[in-house]
Amino acid sequence: MDATATAARPKPTASATLPANDPKIVAKDVNVYYAEKHALKDVSLDIPERAVMAFIGPSGCGKSTFLRCINRMNDTIASCRVVGSIKIDDQDIYDPSLDVVQLRARVGMVFQKPNPFPKSIYENIAYGPRIHGLARSKAELDEIVEQALRKASLWNEVKDRLQDTGTGLSGGQQQRLCIARAIAVSPEVILMDEPCSALDPIATAKIEELIDELRQNFTIVIVTHSMQQAARVSQRTAFFHLGVIVETGPTERIFTSPNDKRTQDYITGRFG
Repeated sequence: MDATATAARPKPTASATLPANDPKIVAKDVNVYYAEKHALKDVSLDIPERAVMAFIGPSGCGKSTFLRCINRMNDTIASCRVVGSIKIDDQDIYDPSLDVVQLRARVGMVFQKPNPFPKSIYENIAYGPRIHGLARSKAELDEIVEQALRKASLWNEVKDRLQDTGTGLSGGQQQRLCIARAIAVSPEVILMDEPCSALDPIATAKIEELIDELRQNFTIVIVTHSMQQAARVSQRTAFFHLGVIVETGPTERIFTSPNDKRTQDYITGRFG
């Protein structure tokens, strides 16, 4: 952890202290195993609708593992086994009859390192709506592309070069392109796995501002190693340690008066 994190607890912003909405995602007794390794232990958690929930904790504590359970990305790991219940709007996402492709359209994902397709900016956004049949005409597809780029605060920067390759953008622009790509299929939930760790402070500030705007319409879950970022962007925080959730609650309380000494020690930089 950097020196600034140890100096004082991060101060939550005003936007981070709003009351929680009704749960969008409800997890109960989730256990995750990688072969013989027990990676997540009895995780139960409610994630509010149209709000930002931050997962914090040391490296290897289970944050990203749990995040990837929410859109069943762990299915792609042969040795991974998930036990327990995760429901989105009361629908069990591990129900064998559930279409995983449709689930991943409902639950978008933004990764740590920007990963635009090696295609044009336009095609990066149009790809998802096209394969999901969301546009009946080129005009409708054009509108979806424009609206996704506008919501990602990128339209004004790229509107005159939509046929340029997405990989030619700056790192911060590439990450906003990936967020626009996720938004384009009209998801209900957006998962973000350390979306700013590869970005400079200016690009990070733009992404954080964007997250604050997006929570008006989306449920957002963000994994972050930055305590300051969690305090700035989230309304609720869950602290993971050694595969368990130590504590969860409103971000302001977690950062100013945590119930568990382990939470306090992590936030003040005594470990992690």
